[in-house]
Amino acid sequence: MTIDNSFYLLGLIVAISPAILMSLLGIRSLVGRQLSERATAIATEVSVLLGLSASLCILALMLVTGERHVEIELGNWVVLPLAEHDFHFHLKFVFDRLSVPFTILSFVLCGTIGAFTSRYLHREPGYNRFFVLYSIFLLGMIVSSLAGTIETLFFGWEFVGLSSALLVAFFQERSNPIRNGLNVWVIYRIADAAFLIAALTLHHLTGEGDFSRLTGTGPWPEGQSTLDSSHAFFVGLLLLFAAMGKSALVPFSGWLPRAMEGPTSSSAIFYGALSVHLGAYLLLRVGPILEASFALSVIVVAVGLVSALFGAFASRVQTDIKCALAFASLTQVGIIVVEIGCGLRYLALIHLVGHACMRALQLLRAPSLLHDYRSLENALGGHILHQSTGAWFGIPSRWRLWMHRVASERGFLDAMLQAYIVEPFVSVFRICDSLERKWNDWLSGAAPGQQTSKDGDTSSLEEFL
Repeated sequence: MTIDNSFYLLGLIVAISPAILMSLLGIRSLVGRQLSERATAIATEVSVLLGLSASLCILALMLVTGERHVEIELGNWVVLPLAEHDFHFHLKFVFDRLSVPFTILSFVLCGTIGAFTSRYLHREPGYNRFFVLYSIFLLGMIVSSLAGTIETLFFGWEFVGLSSALLVAFFQERSNPIRNGLNVWVIYRIADAAFLIAALTLHHLTGEGDFSRLTGTGPWPEGQSTLDSSHAFFVGLLLLFAAMGKSALVPFSGWLPRAMEGPTSSSAIFYGALSVHLGAYLLLRVGPILEASFALSVIVVAVGLVSALFGAFASRVQTDIKCALAFASLTQVGIIVVEIGCGLRYLALIHLVGHACMRALQLLRAPSLLHDYRSLENALGGHILHQSTGAWFGIPSRWRLWMHRVASERGFLDAMLQAYIVEPFVSVFRICDSLERKWNDWLSGAAPGQQTSKDGDTSSLEEFL
């Protein structure tokens, strides 16, 4: 077997192993023949270990052969002849100095979370549902990490967003998690719209969304963008907007504490380790486009600085440990974005990998840490007092009070998102839902005032919202 064939076979194993896990768990759930907890844990472990082993083998081969850019072509799935360019959905995976570390990180952390969750959710009613969504997330992360074209990246990006919103609403017996999951989904939809417009713009400008065509022929992080400054600014701004929504950068940081409604394991993998860094990964992948426009690089640095300062500001007053860790993650992600804007791509990648591992461990440790903290307080016979941070810097008390209020309200970003994005977005769909019901009632001849939902229940989505 030649080296090229070895790369191709190992690359397919990396991409297919999470797809098989998702198909196995999803199809068994659809037909009502769910796997047992033990079988689900074993299937997850085998899938992760198989993908991780293949990724490590690819890394070893790249180090031995000196290859820095390996492409796995899977052909065009959609081809539409147009006047200037043929629009095509090209499926391609790329193994390079960016995708290989991020893929290995995804397998390692997802494997750790899978092993933790198999015990953490033991005998829980939603055990199988969690692992189905977990498998969707794993597939989305691997596809996003290895994507060689912007449309392939968007495919994985959507899988990550879908599983994220559904896991925020995991505890369906309570209305608050469902409402928060809806808020997260709305913000993701707004950000994904910017991503989709950017992808269509790139196809219009170049006829394809291949990253090697957009960012030059050199291996990452080398290469120069083929777009001129004005086009790079427009496309890069759209991609930055998408990254801001996915990574909860300011002004989209308001949904971050809402996402903590999910299980601890999903909070660790999503908002501590992988999903929250996916926006930074996107900026790393399109780094040459950012460098093609100085104004865009300045905006990236500004967004990162503001997000880092806001995260540090808000994390210090949180009374919930998961929210405090989430805002601490935002601080580090903001610093990573600053590093990307300054062109320090290797430093940003190392920072990303190290922070993801540390934050996942902290969030997994959080439940037992609270138990240990309470045990310590019981042993001491009282609460442990902490000195005010503001007193360290000599900040006057009236300013400390104002700063504490703003930080406690999380910069009022959640209220602004709710008032100006979520509620208008949901209102449009309320209107659509009402019109659909009226149309169905008119077709079925139902009497006015006896509108029913599609499944026959008189309660509606509007009543819930």
